[in-house]
Amino acid sequence: MKPTLSDIAKLTGLTTASISMILAGKQIERFPPATIEKVEKVANELGYISKQSRKQPPLILIVCPSVINPYFATLLQGMESAAEKVGWNTSICNTYWSKDREKRIINLAKQYNVKGVIFAMIPQQPELVESLSALKPVIVVGDKRSAVNLDTVDVNNFSAGYMLGQHLIELGHKKIVYLSTTLNKEHTSRVFRLNGLQTSYSELCPEGTVDVITREVSYKTEIDNVEIEHSIGQNLAKDFIKHKKEATAIVAINDMIAYGIMDELISQGFKIPEDYSICGFDNIYPSKFLNIGLTTIEHFINNKGTTAFNLIHERLSSTDDIHSTTHVEFDCKLIVRTTTAPPRRC
Repeated sequence: MKPTLSDIAKLTGLTTASISMILAGKQIERFPPATIEKVEKVANELGYISKQSRKQPPLILIVCPSVINPYFATLLQGMESAAEKVGWNTSICNTYWSKDREKRIINLAKQYNVKGVIFAMIPQQPELVESLSALKPVIVVGDKRSAVNLDTVDVNNFSAGYMLGQHLIELGHKKIVYLSTTLNKEHTSRVFRLNGLQTSYSELCPEGTVDVITREVSYKTEIDNVEIEHSIGQNLAKDFIKHKKEATAIVAINDMIAYGIMDELISQGFKIPEDYSICGFDNIYPSKFLNIGLTTIEHFINNKGTTAFNLIHERLSSTDDIHSTTHVEFDCKLIVRTTTAPPRRC
């Protein structure tokens, strides 16, 4: 039997008229926030669907750090393409890696009209997202080694780092440097890529070295600068030239950072790959341009986005009460282009 407004009234102690206004968003200012949250929570838990909602396509909220990086733009397009095929609506919210923004977005996702949520990255506050998943389906596009108790579409960033390390070792590079933005437990993909790189050298080239140079990026810097990753890449390259110039290869945390690194090195008179080999991660579409030709790791970004949406569509369309946690993993693939070559003669 389908839940009704009367069922919600019994559990909240409110009139059906008040509940109807709250769920319809009418004269919402009349009600305290706690009352609104209580009604929406009960409605979600009961699986109540209004007559108006039955006529409207489901709304899926997509959460990502920023759409400036083509990685996330490609990922989101995969999601929206899949949503378009079934006639569902999507809405995109950016966190810019701010915990406060992420928390506000999670609270927004609890609203009655949002039917499900897709995180385009591992959330910084997984405990809040796991709590949200008790109310409605949540899918996370993340990393195989991240410990989140949620449905995920994974890539193995450790393997990705290992692949690049193996490639550079085979070329003969013994001194390499990993250049990255903020490295901590809240940015697991960056850490796992470094771990894979370090492990490849410890196992396959123990006489080699993997040094690390990082730059902290604040929320304000992230949101105020549309060229943030390219400019950070340039600054990381300056740090590299100042402190680790003797290395022969650079691994950037992603392709966008790699572009900034390359531009800075070229502006200072260095040649790629004659002086320094450069690698990135993600294989975003500009990396194949002839004047870039970046060696990188393919993550099948668009396919991950499509798969993430299809998972949430299956969750919401299923009438089965049995719930299991689903993990879909995409393999990584090394793409060798013109930015890597044997090391220069010292």
